[in-house]
Amino acid sequence: MPRLLLIKTGNSFPDVIADHGDFEALFQAQLPDHALTVWDARGNTPLPDHEAYDGVLITGSHAMVSDAEPWSEALKPWLREACDRNLALLGVCYGHQLLAEALGGRSGYHPDGREVGTFEVTLTEAGRADTLLGALPARFPAHLTHAQSVLTPPSGAVVLAANAHDPYQVLRLGPRQWSVQFHPEFTAPVLRAYLEHQREGLLEAGQNVDALCESIDDTPEASGLLARFAASVSSSPR
Repeated sequence: MPRLLLIKTGNSFPDVIADHGDFEALFQAQLPDHALTVWDARGNTPLPDHEAYDGVLITGSHAMVSDAEPWSEALKPWLREACDRNLALLGVCYGHQLLAEALGGRSGYHPDGREVGTFEVTLTEAGRADTLLGALPARFPAHLTHAQSVLTPPSGAVVLAANAHDPYQVLRLGPRQWSVQFHPEFTAPVLRAYLEHQREGLLEAGQNVDALCESIDDTPEASGLLARFAASVSSSPR
């Protein structure tokens, strides 16, 4: 059984927590056969020991990477060292953007605004050949809610998937290091709750919120990515 660390970078909305659990509960629900150790990056506890874990997942957050909060900036050298040690990593949403910045890329507000809903993601040729994503269909639905994106990938990063809104939906950052903009841990009810929280802003931006709500669907292929990551950690130790 791999030793998996979940780096928590934020909290969900109170109603989502009450109805579905906080971010760590959403990840744990997709990994019922694995015990996650949760470390909150915003606390005042020491950074984890790289050697204590076989794989690391990084959650999303309501914070913004471009705000460069001290706790977030403190994670960057830790993540760079994790990559140097070839520790298996999977960053999600905020984790995706933070990993990109830590390795020399740039993240910030998307010029076309916020993306919220269930949208199709398409694998690139590299994605179809990737050890983690290659088992996915060439096109699959995924849950998305984000205002910021990776704007410039780090040097050497390989683009594994894209969609109409974001050309860097999935990146491979090293032999065992990946990051995804979409939320494999979200369920359809969780995404609906997020969309309702953002309804006013989406309407002001001219988006059809009712249509976005109606298009929310289950995303079994995207959700299965977490279990595939855990399996890859088990089968490919450092």
